[in-house]
Amino acid sequence: MATVAEDFDPATVVPRGGHYIDGAWHNGRGAIAVRRPSDGQVYGEIPDAGEELVDLAVRSAETAIAKGDWARRAPRERARVLRRWADLMDADIATLAKLEAVGSTRTITSAVNWDVPFSADGFRFFSEFADKHGGDVAPTRSDHLGLVIAEPIGVIAAIAPWNFPLNMVAYKCAAALAAGNAVVLKPSELTPYSALRLAELAVQAGMPAGIFNVVSGFGHTTGDAIVRHPGIGKVTFTGSTRTGAAVMASCAMNGLKPVTLELGGKCPQLVFDDVDDLDSVAECIASGVFGNAGQVCTAGTRLLVQRGIADRLVERIAACARRLKAGPTWRADTDFPPIISTAQAERVGAIVDRALAAGASAVVGGKRMEVCGAGAYFEPTVLVDVDGGMEAVRGEIFGPVLTVQRFDDEQEAFALANDSSYGLAAGVHTSDLGRALRALRQLQVGSVWVNRYGRSADYILPTGGYKQSGIGKDLGRQSYESCLRYKAALIAFG
Repeated sequence: MATVAEDFDPATVVPRGGHYIDGAWHNGRGAIAVRRPSDGQVYGEIPDAGEELVDLAVRSAETAIAKGDWARRAPRERARVLRRWADLMDADIATLAKLEAVGSTRTITSAVNWDVPFSADGFRFFSEFADKHGGDVAPTRSDHLGLVIAEPIGVIAAIAPWNFPLNMVAYKCAAALAAGNAVVLKPSELTPYSALRLAELAVQAGMPAGIFNVVSGFGHTTGDAIVRHPGIGKVTFTGSTRTGAAVMASCAMNGLKPVTLELGGKCPQLVFDDVDDLDSVAECIASGVFGNAGQVCTAGTRLLVQRGIADRLVERIAACARRLKAGPTWRADTDFPPIISTAQAERVGAIVDRALAAGASAVVGGKRMEVCGAGAYFEPTVLVDVDGGMEAVRGEIFGPVLTVQRFDDEQEAFALANDSSYGLAAGVHTSDLGRALRALRQLQVGSVWVNRYGRSADYILPTGGYKQSGIGKDLGRQSYESCLRYKAALIAFG
């Protein structure tokens, strides 16, 4: 029976903090307060792992790999464990969804209907690669046999962000584990609890202790210790471009580790005047920028609209924004959540204020909201009269702020879209198939969505950006292959 999202009392959610290493809980030293974004209240503490417990987690993973009970396990059995883990996630949806909702910006409705089931499906999807992807026989001289052998890398470090805590575990870890690696995961110190619960479920599913370890802590302490550890064979990170650059530099200086980096975005949504239904387009654009209060790396925060329909479209988007219901994440009727923290809400407000002072106008929104006392809420905002040099247009705000720029023709639209240091994703709304196909070629981004905006409930399409938006791919076959290393073998018949 499907779980139905219902209101709940956040005081009833008492999470287990610490670190989960080698199949057991470790408390560690120190305490980091964890707050509920919806009201700012402290509801838990986690210790900062630091170098000592990071070393324990990595050595535990290395020992588990050396035992051979995962990487050398029959691939089909490895797949069965991942599927059992996914089944346990589904069965634990009531607990996982509340952990996700109370401690992050994900509403209970989103957690029940999307985050938990979509995360579980990620492990099912990548489990299928375990016994279906191998090496190759290479064409060599007739008296030689050439082989390309695919092997696990070893221990992969995964550093996940706070905006989709559960989904990011699947994004960062499912392919790595299916390929036979061990994983040391560091969730954000702002949203640690759902990942820790998943670690318990992994052992219950039959995953050997040490293959999936979770350590808590700050990025500059625990995260840095993970990246620098000589036992780590690869790092996969999702977060800001600045932090991603620091991760990449550290990997280069500490073992030449390969990296997968999904970083910042400033994604355009292009709307041409041949669209059939402005109301539907407006709803799509609003969803693409205001979903999760704009705290999405692929949020479509730049509206590029053909001049003749701009005023009518902006009016409709503003109407969509006004209909959103802000509230705490534990209310089932909330469809507009808080910003993750007061500091981030203040940052969003400062960027909007600077844009307004420089001549922009707010059609709707533009300021903080009072919803739950100390909760960090910011109004869904649409800024017009902007220019391409404004920080609000060029920088990643990571909040519910849409800027509007107008264009006259296709060439200008593509030029505006590409005028960014980022290249994560873009949306194109048009009834002209030829124009849509030209956009696929012209737009300098890793994903293009035509007459829709955002990812679907599939894992087969890779995600990752161009330019300052990152290196490598999460999801898809490309993600699985990036968790392997390849060895060449040449065998003489004589």
